Amino acid sequence: MIIIYITDDTIDKFIKEDIPYIDLTTLILDIGKKKGKIEFISRENATISGTEEIVRIFKKLNIKIIEYMPSGTNVLAGEVVLGGEGYAQDLHMAWKLSSNILEYCSGIATRTRTLVDRAKKINPKIELFTTRKVFPGTKELSIKSAIAGGAYPHRLGLSETILIFEKHMNFMNGVDGLISQFENIKSKACEKKIIVEVESLEDAIKFSKAGVDGIQFDKIPPKDLKSMVEEVRNIDYKITLIGTGGINSNNVEEYAKTGVDAISTTWVYFGKPVDFGTNIVRIK
Repeated sequence: MIIIYITDDTIDKFIKEDIPYIDLTTLILDIGKKKGKIEFISRENATISGTEEIVRIFKKLNIKIIEYMPSGTNVLAGEVVLGGEGYAQDLHMAWKLSSNILEYCSGIATRTRTLVDRAKKINPKIELFTTRKVFPGTKELSIKSAIAGGAYPHRLGLSETILIFEKHMNFMNGVDGLISQFENIKSKACEKKIIVEVESLEDAIKFSKAGVDGIQFDKIPPKDLKSMVEEVRNIDYKITLIGTGGINSNNVEEYAKTGVDAISTTWVYFGKPVDFGTNIVRIK
């Protein structure tokens, strides 16, 4: 099971957003107190995510859990991933909210699993990191889904890691200005790793000689990145090297061949949701 802390307030907000007052349709049809069963069925092969949150939604809406598969499970088309029993009014309140969570989260998890599998087929030791470029308001579920697919978060926020970009160096007289202050910077952050993003071999060599803990190569084509990695490793074989920028399912294997320790990507967050069918039927 993938564990991530999502508060009850957040779960309640999900429910309240979709049901501000009542389910008017169920009320007008006068079917609210009739008993029924709900189940979500994957229409395609997928890696699922978000089922634990749906279980919590079900419990808040007094729906009894009959079955569910944990996030990170690989499923085949036609498999039931989650099911419950309750009153029609509660099942219909849970339906679309639960479906949205399951479809969007599983989409992220499935795309992530695709990249992880393709990269590790080339290099079993390589890791996949996902960036913090998630749509605002979706971070908890997005991160959970990426983990469910086999990746790790690259940065959870600005407070977590030291990652120096050109935008920072513009205030420090460029690359050489940063390097001139590097020993002082490193002493201030003695318990942290310092990673610097570069776009050229020249800068990568300068920073590796200066003693940075890691280099992130941005938007370097795989054929060029491979030789850059080799040169930097000759200077410091322990340095952490990350490839990033435009990495997706079409080129991840080529990047895995370059010798980097990790690949960082945003690609997994944007794409088609997994297609799930929902059955809601009356039971006696």
